[in-house]
Amino acid sequence: MKNIRYIFNSRFKGNGNFFIELSKILGFKPKQIKFYQKAFTHRSMNTKDSKGNPFNYERLEFLGDAMLSSVIASHLYVEVPSGDEGYLTKMRSKIVSREHLNELGKDLKLVTFVESKIPAGHFGDNIHGNLFEALIGAIFLDRGYKYCEKFIYSRVIIPYVDIETLEGKIISYKSLLIEWCQKEKKTFTYYVYEDNGKDEIKHFSVKLSIDDKVVAKARATSKKKAEEKASKRAFFALQTRISKTI
Repeated sequence: MKNIRYIFNSRFKGNGNFFIELSKILGFKPKQIKFYQKAFTHRSMNTKDSKGNPFNYERLEFLGDAMLSSVIASHLYVEVPSGDEGYLTKMRSKIVSREHLNELGKDLKLVTFVESKIPAGHFGDNIHGNLFEALIGAIFLDRGYKYCEKFIYSRVIIPYVDIETLEGKIISYKSLLIEWCQKEKKTFTYYVYEDNGKDEIKHFSVKLSIDDKVVAKARATSKKKAEEKASKRAFFALQTRISKTI
């Protein structure tokens, strides 16, 4: 089992000066580097802290998610005084969607800092968003709420949050399609089966039928992703009809 000092030293050699690179991303200098070490340690390292607790970013994800939701909720509450609870909740969901968080993590190239026994090419897309949340959790533990808020404003709200654009953004094509089918009293079925292709990572394929007619097909590395991808294709195929009723 690797200890924490070894992890920091190996990361320092592999990624240059971790402290300097991290400071560029944060916009300030970290006080306690241990929190950021944890934010970039994958569970595959099987590392524990001095008290025998797991030393990886998973618990920091939970904390970072809460901080992110809090700051975004506060911003929306102030910026859209006419928005009711349902509207504010939907808008917040669009900002903190897994797809958007993954994009943020990719933009910051957070995966380059990860210590893992799993090859980088085998990570799923969600690791980018997970690391972004973990980083926010680390900022909270290191510097508190105000620094968290400052980071979220500079990296999320100012560059990406435009109320008018978000109002027209679709979070889930599957949810939209199901809503339309139920409203129009149409039957729908997602037929999911394991894809036995030659890819190294297992894939799943989906056929989406509406009123017993296949309207879209898709494949992805999880059933959920395949269903969402098929729903998106079906939405664009039926967009004219759906737009009239939703």
